[in-house]
Amino acid sequence: MPLVEVFRSHRQPACEQRAFVLHAVGIASEVLPYEGAFLLFVDSELALSARDHIERYNSENADIAVPKPLPTPHSHAWVTPTLYTAVLFAAAYGAGVHLFGFDWYEAGELRSGVQHSGEWWRSVTALTLHVDVAHLLGNVGFGSFFGFLAARLLGAGAAWASIVLAAVLGNLLDSALMPATHSSIGASTAVFATLGLVAAYSWRLQLSKRMQWAHRWAPLISGIMLLALLGAGDENTDVLAHLTGFFCGVLLGASYARIPPKILTNLPLQVGAMFAATAVVIGAWAWAAMSL
Repeated sequence: MPLVEVFRSHRQPACEQRAFVLHAVGIASEVLPYEGAFLLFVDSELALSARDHIERYNSENADIAVPKPLPTPHSHAWVTPTLYTAVLFAAAYGAGVHLFGFDWYEAGELRSGVQHSGEWWRSVTALTLHVDVAHLLGNVGFGSFFGFLAARLLGAGAAWASIVLAAVLGNLLDSALMPATHSSIGASTAVFATLGLVAAYSWRLQLSKRMQWAHRWAPLISGIMLLALLGAGDENTDVLAHLTGFFCGVLLGASYARIPPKILTNLPLQVGAMFAATAVVIGAWAWAAMSL
């Protein structure tokens, strides 16, 4: 009885997988090499049934057969850490010399219950204040590194806006949960928000059945491990702010993975997001100054 080709591939395992499927339903088959490819043959009388089983197998395993390509890294990623660093140093200088004649720490620190007091600006301004030079340099170093990674994934403008948004949400959550007598300052909320953003976005992009579980979950697990390693600190560390920042970054990063990567290549969107996020920071400080 003549043999008929029912499937071909440049990969021998692909033919063997379908041969196993046919064997499971009682159809004998044979895999043979031919001109740099591999062909799957069955008896001519069984060809129609074999093709039907193969088509169903292909449709059920489409995400395995056709992997989703990962987006191309964005250029000009250096813009995000540069802008982040400039904002922190500018705020440090202003707070140090009491620029414009007011106490920046009194006006800008995060306090409990800002949602009820109406002092929403504190969720932004507190991100730019630091206790001392070591505190500032630590947050500049880690934040710049994670910010660069975020910019490679999302683009400079979208990354900067996302860092500000996730950090502000983290501070609002921190304010709602912290004791009434507590206050907080520092960009560490933004640092861990960025870490969560990068970890969750990378995790969602790689979440596919074609990968082993360890590979699928590696970005998120790495982010959690870094949170545990870097986020504990000493008795003066606001661990709650680290957790809320990371949590909000994870939520934002996971949701961004649903956005078609092509949208993030839009230059006006990137530039607009960059200016909008910067305006939020400047506007928050202007409001803080007028509130005193």
